[in-house]
Amino acid sequence: MAEAGHQQEGAHPSAGTYLRVAAILVVLTVLEVGVFYVPAFGPVLVPTLLVLSACKFALVVLFYMHLRMDRPFFTFLFGAPLLLGAGVLVALLLLFFGKLTLRGAGGS
Repeated sequence: MAEAGHQQEGAHPSAGTYLRVAAILVVLTVLEVGVFYVPAFGPVLVPTLLVLSACKFALVVLFYMHLRMDRPFFTFLFGAPLLLGAGVLVALLLLFFGKLTLRGAGGS
């Protein structure tokens, strides 16, 4: 029963759920290591590793940091700065390494 002044949060997962998530994280880590050593992944190595890492990050945040069971406000407090930071990172990468320059597409 919830104490006075405390809202009832979502039910926490069982130990079996945590073990399944841990097994998925191990599989994703093995995939990351395997992808690194396969020469055919050369052209898409970095995007593949970024996607696998993002999946692992999401699982850890959702389950082990209990963000999945918390109120949506906490998800917003965590997710909004994360998306803002990712947007700034992509913009800086495009600015410094992409076709987008301050002098235009010619880059002269």
